[in-house]
Amino acid sequence: MSKTDERGVFVDLGHERPQVPAKARNMSPIVPRASIQGRALVAVVAIMTFLASMTTGTVLLVSASAAEWQSDVASEITIQVRPQAGRDVDRDAAAVTEAMRAQSGIVEVKPFSKDESGKLLEPWLGTGLSMDDLPVPRMIIARVQPGTQLDLAALRARVMQVAPSASVDDHRAWIERMRSMTNATVLAGLGILGLVIIATIISVSFATRGAMAANRPIVEVLHFVGAGDRYIANRFLRHFLRLGLEGGVIGGGIAMLVFGFSESIAGWFSGTPVGDQFAALLGTFSLRPSGYVVLAVQAVLIGAITAVASRQTLFATLNDID
Repeated sequence: MSKTDERGVFVDLGHERPQVPAKARNMSPIVPRASIQGRALVAVVAIMTFLASMTTGTVLLVSASAAEWQSDVASEITIQVRPQAGRDVDRDAAAVTEAMRAQSGIVEVKPFSKDESGKLLEPWLGTGLSMDDLPVPRMIIARVQPGTQLDLAALRARVMQVAPSASVDDHRAWIERMRSMTNATVLAGLGILGLVIIATIISVSFATRGAMAANRPIVEVLHFVGAGDRYIANRFLRHFLRLGLEGGVIGGGIAMLVFGFSESIAGWFSGTPVGDQFAALLGTFSLRPSGYVVLAVQAVLIGAITAVASRQTLFATLNDID
């Protein structure tokens, strides 16, 4: 409030003005917390973190499923006894079964009958076909004791001695192809994750420049009163670190919820062709506890990357202002 003296000059009555405590004035942030740029950056970081988390989670699921496949397949040996003129295929299959059961390191042998072997061909030949006129081979599955190294050359020689038309497959070629596919999936996931991080850095850089442009008068005043670039940069760094962590927690949290409910969602499609294919590819759709830890650490890292990228952009912008 003010009034004029006898000369017509306005005199400020300071004691009648509302006084703001010094502590309250110091608590006011230099960079406004609620701004369009801040909300947009949180949304961008949340989206990027969600995409990165989904990519990482999918890679973890595929890797875990591939490891289980390789472990299961590596512990099995498949023997195929083909029909041969002048020989009884059922007798040969029984002889191979006995030979495999006598082999050390073999814990289980399961021979397939003619009907069971025919059912294995139904996905390619269809149902309703008579297998009597077809030379359907007999399948025998032998499970190897974990940690046992078999002499496959001697095993093949022994099997062919009792059944010349038999062949032994330890699935080594299939395991190598599976390992190559898994490595390719991991590399593709890392590539996508790298692109997401690059896009996040670019978005943060633009947001930082926008915030600096919007707060340029504040920066100039701080320079005028003697504040250094490091002091100003630290204030902006805290602001963008908070925004980055907020976006990372939102995006990472949503991704964790998706993976948490994915097993229940997969149950709805259980028994359907699509559901069976995805179950064969990704297993039960459930992440291990270590997977959730990886997603949480990744969300925090993206928030830290947001802060580091903003810091580099801040110093470049402050140099331009100077």
